[in-house]
Amino acid sequence: MGLRERLAGRRVLVTGVTGFVGEALLERLLSDFPDTAVVALVRPRGSHSGAARLARMMRKPAFRGLREGLGAAGVAALLAERVEVIEGDLASMPDLPADLDVVIHCAGEVSFDPPVDEAFTTNVGGVAELLRALAAGGARPHLVHVSTAYVAGLRSGHIAEGPLAHDVDWRVEWDAASRVRQQTEDASRAPECSARFRAQASRRFAAAGAQTVSAEAERLRRAWVARRMVTAGGERAQVLGWTDAYTFTKALGERYLEDHHGDLPLTVVRPSIIESALRRPFPGWIEGFKMAEPLILAYGRGELPDFPASPDAVVDIIPVDLVVNAILAAAAVVPPADTPAYYTVCSGFRNPLLFRDLYAYVRDYFQADPLPRRGRGTFAVPEWPFAGAAAVEAKLRRSERLVGLAGRALEHAPPSDRVRRFAGELERAESRVGFLRRYSDVYRAYTKAELVYVDDATGALHAAMDPADQAEFGFDPACFDWRHYLQDVHCPAVTAVLRRPRDPAPPRRLSGRLAAGDGVLAVFDLDGAVASATVIESYLWMRLADASAPRRVRELASLAVALPRYVRAERRDRGHLMRSVYARYAGVDPAELERLVVEVAGDILLRRVKPAGIRRVREHRAAGHRTVLLTGAVEVLTRPFAPLFDDVVAARLEVGADGLLTGRLESSPLVGDARAAFIDHHARVLGADLGVSWAYADSQSDLPLLRAVGNPVAVNPDLALHQVARGAGWPIEEWASAAGEPRLVVGDRRERGLRAAAARAGAAALSSRPGPGTGPAGVVVSGGGR
Repeated sequence: MGLRERLAGRRVLVTGVTGFVGEALLERLLSDFPDTAVVALVRPRGSHSGAARLARMMRKPAFRGLREGLGAAGVAALLAERVEVIEGDLASMPDLPADLDVVIHCAGEVSFDPPVDEAFTTNVGGVAELLRALAAGGARPHLVHVSTAYVAGLRSGHIAEGPLAHDVDWRVEWDAASRVRQQTEDASRAPECSARFRAQASRRFAAAGAQTVSAEAERLRRAWVARRMVTAGGERAQVLGWTDAYTFTKALGERYLEDHHGDLPLTVVRPSIIESALRRPFPGWIEGFKMAEPLILAYGRGELPDFPASPDAVVDIIPVDLVVNAILAAAAVVPPADTPAYYTVCSGFRNPLLFRDLYAYVRDYFQADPLPRRGRGTFAVPEWPFAGAAAVEAKLRRSERLVGLAGRALEHAPPSDRVRRFAGELERAESRVGFLRRYSDVYRAYTKAELVYVDDATGALHAAMDPADQAEFGFDPACFDWRHYLQDVHCPAVTAVLRRPRDPAPPRRLSGRLAAGDGVLAVFDLDGAVASATVIESYLWMRLADASAPRRVRELASLAVALPRYVRAERRDRGHLMRSVYARYAGVDPAELERLVVEVAGDILLRRVKPAGIRRVREHRAAGHRTVLLTGAVEVLTRPFAPLFDDVVAARLEVGADGLLTGRLESSPLVGDARAAFIDHHARVLGADLGVSWAYADSQSDLPLLRAVGNPVAVNPDLALHQVARGAGWPIEEWASAAGEPRLVVGDRRERGLRAAAARAGAAALSSRPGPGTGPAGVVVSGGGR
């Protein structure tokens, strides 16, 4: 009897149907087993039901043959006729139907470095929940459990099929993993850890305010917990003789099934490293990156100079369609309930691939057809010396130290295009080094375990098939040549996406007309977004405008002494910087400031305007958006820009009883978190929707403001903001100032008079500008004009 006939009339439940093996298995069942009904356990996701997710799966490349043969309507009809979807997951399943004949359990945690408690919940708890749901529904199917060959653990030599030889108690280890989570969570909240997280967050985001620092500190805490849970799983696994938490918990999942399957026939299928398809659904088909693909791509890009593996070690790789065929063959042969069957689906025993041969085939492939390097020719691949794990680890540590030193040096670099470009290159270097570290750690244990998996039972299962089935559903690993598979099937499939002609990348810069709409704010920071100006520069423009030479020297000398303190304040507390600089205005006549803005500073500020920023403001106004200038600059300096904005939010200096400035602000400056709080309040007063509003700023201190709106834009960002914007996918704009920025020290009176004439043109518009509106004490909220 052929394989189709053995499974005809059967109802087969498949878990993990949206995963790599599950998807290939579903395609095979739907395409080649017309008399077999499928029950699919699918977890709903978001607004998509399990049935909707399965229907969307039919659009994927694996089902291209079905679509071409049946059409979209035919595929929908096929699903309706032959597939029943049950919604649920490994954590919570409904009671399963009583008429199931076969259960193929493909679902599980497949990451090599999961947090240990999550690995237990999925790989042990998942099979426990499956058995519970089967018992509750009254089903007595043949249970086929898809495990991994690597449950054999850290051993050497030939590994036979059969039950695992160990005495590890899954109950004790599962309970311990749960306690580790609680212990780690408790440790992360200890005072010394909290202080460390807060200090790390403050070093990076102090200027953004306390709320941003707190959020970053909590993110660091959670990341620390996750790393500790991953480390705990790996260490415990290796103590007990497994490579990592993945193989450890898969092995204990097998033991749970052996202890609890009762009178259900049990078959355990253990594939080795599953890679792209040899033939079905088509040669080279693969979903996502598996174990070898990241390394192949990294090598093809010249980023993998060596690997900690023995050149004569066996690399056990098996194409996914051979695994699927073996699962179906195993499902058709029901073992006695008291004697589970074990099948290892592998290549290392009958068709071994040595690591040096894998390297040679892949190297030859890339040398003959190197990967394109965008705009710069092609990548050259390195020659591996196979220097050994110790040498590879030493190189990796040197790279990590160099990247760390470069990162610390970059923290103190002033913002510029060149610094941002270097920061981007450093991010890529950090990513490469991080990639090498992760995969070096993951693979180190695997390369130490020099195993050869024996597949005698699997070979006998294949030999017992009809010759026609062997040809159509075969899984003999000796049926293909490694050079052909790697160079003609696998590597072309893995690298196809990098070789495909790419459309131009979506512009990171903004373009096109803004959507018109009411209730939209467009908030602009003055310094950095609209003009190139700082509180220190604006102070100098006004203080040095009419100063004598000796006074200019004294003022500059005094400022030079204070400058290091100001730089530190800028990085850690922008509000303190503003208070320190504005204290220098003590004793100044406000009327004199007004005159200097009209005659000197206003003109200088207008010449430092960024034309792209002004155009952007006008675009927002044309779209009917309410434009807001939000700045820490003193109100008098914003007057040349007031006609462009509906609201101007600026700082106000206190005037003393003698009519002179005291050097104090009327209230705390709007910086960091205060900006976000203010704009939230302002939006509520105006009935605006921050979810569709815009904000433009250049500094990490503006992160709370940018995060408060639905459309944040980083303009000429400093390094910290640039990194956040890149990570979040925010648009990054480079807006240049108008040609010829002025010097800080004002020239002769004739030159000054020419500049003053230009400034008066802008200042003249102020005469009809509405007066200040209601705002926080010390902050002027002025209504501009359209």
